[in-house]
Amino acid sequence: MSQEQVKPIPSAPQGKKEQVAKMFDSISGNYDFLNHFLSLNIDKIWRKKAVAKLKAIDPMRILDVATGTGDLALETLKLNPKVVIGIDISNGMLAKGREKMTKLGKSDMIQLMQGDSENIEFDDAYFDAITVGFGVRNFENLDKGLAEMNRVLRVGGMVVVLEFSKPTSFPIKQFYNFYFQTILPLWGRFISKNNFAYTYLPESVRAFPDGKDFVKLMEKAGFKEIQQERLTFGICSLYSGIK
Repeated sequence: MSQEQVKPIPSAPQGKKEQVAKMFDSISGNYDFLNHFLSLNIDKIWRKKAVAKLKAIDPMRILDVATGTGDLALETLKLNPKVVIGIDISNGMLAKGREKMTKLGKSDMIQLMQGDSENIEFDDAYFDAITVGFGVRNFENLDKGLAEMNRVLRVGGMVVVLEFSKPTSFPIKQFYNFYFQTILPLWGRFISKNNFAYTYLPESVRAFPDGKDFVKLMEKAGFKEIQQERLTFGICSLYSGIK
């Protein structure tokens, strides 16, 4: 099954985009805790590495796509940009993100708004950098989402994408598969009270075209000088590209 066909509730009539928005609305209250708990806080290290990639271009305008509650957008503030905007299709996640920004005193530095990755409501070449943290596998149309990011990025600007990947070496591969297919769904359901979200996660990762396949999709969208760095034994990959 292709990445676009994997949905939180396969039997439901709604499209992937609508289902994903509702799913994240339902788990938004526990999302940050589960995100850090289930990754053993390693996700924080991955975000730091992603933002460090952007230092070379000193971006002033940054767009964080599929921002969720804004963790990656917050990390980009270390680059001292003038504008940081986060977009997401889930109003529930955005509400939690805005609460977080207010609590941290960052609401005047980061603007969070509802937005669709496949129809980004900004002018061509508006941003210097675009970040996506664990969101591209949720796109309903991956090609269109990547093309839109390329459109709103200036020439010479950089995109960085963090996404789960599939380890290949023994015994990491075996442990990873057991954790993702057994432990993670169990704890996810118990804490989030959502029966589908943490079953959808491993299925979406399994279907995602990672590695060379994703690099080819980035090239197709118009990005150049694409690099892939496998992190933490290949559990996660950091992709970067220049327009």
